[in-house]
Amino acid sequence: MTSKKHKPIPTFENEADEAEFWGTHDSAEYIDWTQAIRVKPQTKLISIRLPEPLLEEIRGIASSKSLPYQTLIRTWLVEKAKEST
Repeated sequence: MTSKKHKPIPTFENEADEAEFWGTHDSAEYIDWTQAIRVKPQTKLISIRLPEPLLEEIRGIASSKSLPYQTLIRTWLVEKAKEST
């Protein structure tokens, strides 16, 4: 098996220049993705108390969307956080 020689990644002056570069270049020419390691995002378990009627309403909405209710709550939290920035 022959090892493919990858191009060196250039140095960028700012994030905009880097984004422009990667928007027009194939990263496979610069990075050996066969050596990449998949990293699971870090999560933190929290506990939150909700009124039972609210939780049942959320569970019903989640069920109608074929989602676990925790996934629906997490999605809503992410959406709201993005709206606030």
